[in-house]
Amino acid sequence: MPIKFILMVNKQGQTRLAQYYETISISEKTALEGEIIRKCLIRGEALCSFIEYQSYKIIYSRYASLYFIVGVDPGENELAIVEFVRNLVETMDKYFESVCELDIMFNIDKAHFILDEMINNGEISECNQANVLRPIQTMDKYVQK
Repeated sequence: MPIKFILMVNKQGQTRLAQYYETISISEKTALEGEIIRKCLIRGEALCSFIEYQSYKIIYSRYASLYFIVGVDPGENELAIVEFVRNLVETMDKYFESVCELDIMFNIDKAHFILDEMINNGEISECNQANVLRPIQTMDKYVQK
């Protein structure tokens, strides 16, 4: 299980989406998120987007006003995770028509659904945008009728 967690955080450090793929207590999650978010937000743009924290390798990317932060096993390929995050953002952009913080906040269920279509138990299971979006678009058609 290479992916341990994914966080979507705004520029002020507020978590907008958190998905964990391992069991961690709420107090540990709070401490972990606070420390990782702080470390990612204070880094300059000239620095690389990879850091090591405790038993995790942290890969983060900023898209518009959101930081996408992924915690993985130390041996995981950083560039593969960067590519996955780019694909996740593009998939959400396609669905939300230019994803922003408010889209995540007001459609958290749909954001989780997209993420769940792409990751299964910490493993990347689907990267094809059409395959990821087909079920949610089908559900949207039935909800609108």
